[in-house]
Amino acid sequence: MELMEIGARAKCAAFYLNNLGVSAKNEGLRQVSQALLAHSDEILKANQLDVEHAKAGGMSPALVDRLLLNPQRIQAMADGLLEVAALEDPVGEVLSMKKRPNGLMIGKKRVPLGVVGIIYEARPNVTADAFGLCFKTGNAVILKGGSDAIESNKAIVRVIRAGLTAAGMEEDAILLIEDTDREVTRQFMRLNQYVDVLIPRGGAGLIRTVVENSTVPVIETGTGNCHIYVDETADFEMALNIIMNAKTQRIGVCNACESLVVHRQIADAFLPLLWERLREKQVEVRGDDDACRMVPEFVPASEEDWGTEYLDYILSLKLVDSLDEAISHINRYNTGHSEAIITTNYEHAQRFLNEIDAAAVYVNASTRFTDGNEFGFGAEIGISTQKLHARGPMGLEALTTTKYIIYGSGQVR
Repeated sequence: MELMEIGARAKCAAFYLNNLGVSAKNEGLRQVSQALLAHSDEILKANQLDVEHAKAGGMSPALVDRLLLNPQRIQAMADGLLEVAALEDPVGEVLSMKKRPNGLMIGKKRVPLGVVGIIYEARPNVTADAFGLCFKTGNAVILKGGSDAIESNKAIVRVIRAGLTAAGMEEDAILLIEDTDREVTRQFMRLNQYVDVLIPRGGAGLIRTVVENSTVPVIETGTGNCHIYVDETADFEMALNIIMNAKTQRIGVCNACESLVVHRQIADAFLPLLWERLREKQVEVRGDDDACRMVPEFVPASEEDWGTEYLDYILSLKLVDSLDEAISHINRYNTGHSEAIITTNYEHAQRFLNEIDAAAVYVNASTRFTDGNEFGFGAEIGISTQKLHARGPMGLEALTTTKYIIYGSGQVR
């Protein structure tokens, strides 16, 4: 299917979805959820082809993990659609209604964005998540996945479309660009006449390419150089548990901890304990000069390390003399994603919450919670690291816009 035809069909589907009631949308989501489970063998067989190809091409273990599907992950995809179906539909919500002196009633209500385009890399679960949130909010979605996951994405989209057909609904609510040529991706970024917003999900290179080349409005998502600051008042056991979870529970995700900042006052006592825990998972620590003197097994860090999203068993470590220095370092090198402080000092916690510039800021908790499901949004379309329109995990409301509705009784100006 040619790109222009895909755009035109998506636009038609968006008009259809705009008029679809919440009961019908929820039934469509339930039917698709059932279809994913019923056809899981087909999806897993396609995914295996992608995984084998990725391993043969030397893909890193972290990225292979993102690509891999198994019965549990397909179940999670299906459950995610049911969770979205159970959420309140924001479309049609009237946010305000005020009467003007001339008698006009002027209100504002939530409406779909229209056609949402998503460019993403080797994460086939995004295919189902994106469909679910877009469908619930009355948006048609055009997907452009990476070549690494092409067979998985084709299989998942076939199953979703079959589920929609079984529900008697428009299957063009979801369309996949199957051509993996980069030129087609560039053309997609300029499909203004059909696409209302473009959301890139992937590494820094992909996001930068979309932001710099798209003429369609972009919601920037994803890149996560996430920090944990261990304050001089921190509970050591809490800090170690949180760091281990944030760094090693799943390394190839944007909310994993990539950088540690530790107050120098506790470094002598804390760093050896930290190393004992991290070495269990073979985590390489790249520390500043003082940290390396305290723990000889640490590797000297370079300036580049402070701003790197590793997506690997690597962690940078910076020692600081104060909360002010910690905040300054984090705000300089972070990517606006998720930052955490471990502290027992209320004033330090409040200052960190107020002064750190990021979409999600934590006190005494792992950065791994920055996720649509964990925040109670159902599935997520991505995690926005920008400040306009949406910020943080993007659930249903982030896929809507507003329009003014005006009731008159013959007024003229």
